[in-house]
Amino acid sequence: MTDESMTGAQMVLKALEEQGVEAIFGYPGGAVLPIYDALYEVEKLHHILVRHEQGAVHAAEGYARSSNQVGVALVTSGPGATNAVTGLTDAMMDSIPVVCLTGQVPTHLIGNDAFQEADTTGITRPCTKHNYLVKSIADLPRIMHEAFHVARSGRPGPVVVDLPKDVLQAQGTYVPRGEVRHRTYNPQTRGDAGAIAQAVELLANAKRPIIYTGGGVINSGPEAAELLTAFARATGAPITNTVMGLGAYPGTDPQFLGMLGMHGTYEANMAMHDCDVMLAIGARFDDRVTGKVSAFAPYSKKIQIDIDPSSINKNVVVDVPIVGDVREVLSEMLRLWREGGHEIDQEALSAWWKLIGDWRSVECLKYEQLGDVIKPQYAIDRLAKLTETRDDVYITTEVGQHQMWAAQYITFNKPNRWMTSGGLGTMGYGLPAAVGTQVANPDALVVDVAGEASILMNMQEMSTLVQYGLPVKIFIVNNQWMGMVRQWQELLHGERYSQSYTESLPDFVKLAEAYGATGLRATKPGEVDDVIQQMIDTPGPVIVDCCVDQVENCFPMIPAGAAHNEILLGPEDTAAEEDADTQNDGMVLV
Repeated sequence: MTDESMTGAQMVLKALEEQGVEAIFGYPGGAVLPIYDALYEVEKLHHILVRHEQGAVHAAEGYARSSNQVGVALVTSGPGATNAVTGLTDAMMDSIPVVCLTGQVPTHLIGNDAFQEADTTGITRPCTKHNYLVKSIADLPRIMHEAFHVARSGRPGPVVVDLPKDVLQAQGTYVPRGEVRHRTYNPQTRGDAGAIAQAVELLANAKRPIIYTGGGVINSGPEAAELLTAFARATGAPITNTVMGLGAYPGTDPQFLGMLGMHGTYEANMAMHDCDVMLAIGARFDDRVTGKVSAFAPYSKKIQIDIDPSSINKNVVVDVPIVGDVREVLSEMLRLWREGGHEIDQEALSAWWKLIGDWRSVECLKYEQLGDVIKPQYAIDRLAKLTETRDDVYITTEVGQHQMWAAQYITFNKPNRWMTSGGLGTMGYGLPAAVGTQVANPDALVVDVAGEASILMNMQEMSTLVQYGLPVKIFIVNNQWMGMVRQWQELLHGERYSQSYTESLPDFVKLAEAYGATGLRATKPGEVDDVIQQMIDTPGPVIVDCCVDQVENCFPMIPAGAAHNEILLGPEDTAAEEDADTQNDGMVLV
């Protein structure tokens, strides 16, 4: 391929094509009109017009998370870029590869407080993996390709490319994509051989092992999930996932203990507390998982595998740190385990599984559906049951109680089927993420499990669904409260329900119809199955308003600042009321 002369805007689109980009989620404005003008002549790139720039980035996240590709967002300067900041921070926290192209005022006006000017690179520096301000068209092709390399390699994350309007309008020579080499950015993918051997030996000598995995397994690709399954089965050790890691290991496998952490299962959290060797894979020991750090897994030796060196020993000091890509490290660990004929002491392992069986017998997720009021657990459980035989189901969520119930009751046997906001806990994430997920998987069943408060944060993206005929199903678990806020106010703030009740909700059925979609409602348990099936069978976008118990709380629950073995199993557990003031220290709402 020879070098070509073209405008900066054409270069941007040419680079996207060379990177294999098929979809862009964007919203036009003055600074990026040269790109939109050039886009008018391009057929290979599918542009999705969102209704808000935050929605553009969340849609790019959903696309990336469900396809293992880099998501692309395109926004204008000033408010376009600042509206994207929440999505960029969300992607940064959850390690989602996104390239966000932002418009900027012409270079000669930068710093002059020009119309729709903002210091985009300054604003986004803390919430992106890297960002660029393109000052010369000669640098544009290199920066575009480098942005994709940085976003997808190492620990994935968002990258901003800030594009002044005069650079987009300038004429220059496009240099075709080559191998990207960066002088200072070279993520380590192969783990230290000695550390890997030490980890295998430590695990082989364990009496009460546990494997704890996070979103890093999914980010490493499908082969990493396959290697994880093979390694877990080879060792016979129990395994648990973080909320971001769900699907990395088959949820129906007997070795899987369920999700761990603040609203994780009793058996997963107790096993984490009592283990003697912990293998952490692609997980960063965040506060929702560790609880009280000084009491976290007090009897264990800890091994941590992570491609990001800054994540190792950041929150919890480990005994065997391994910096490397999950896929490569697990491949080597599995080879050493098999070639060395390693086996965990079967008598000790059997006793460990017996203890875990005792914890499982508590049935911490058991609920009773009695009377005419729909339990939220029942609603989501029925959604799970009525879709479990399908191989094409993708779940997104908003943030709150419904998110945790979805994580508890929906089983994921494959990676990339669960899109949720974990680190930042962004209300309004689920609907635009479902837009991106549906674009990436056009024939799949995509369901956004939502709360009535969260869904209103980015409800405008219903218009996007209708415009592009995206058949996303929105399943609203409607309790008329900001449910998780209300729960914490009940348990830890003396039942002082300050500003957590939503007194003026729309009629979601009529709202769906106003957008040109289908609206359905369930108010009694006997209606739930029929409404879910009708939702699935109805073409096009659907909103289900599932009216549930207004005062149901999400359990199990580890109060903030408590240890795993201080987990609360239900409303009858009065421990939630003890030392409320100290438990409230440092609390962050889901």
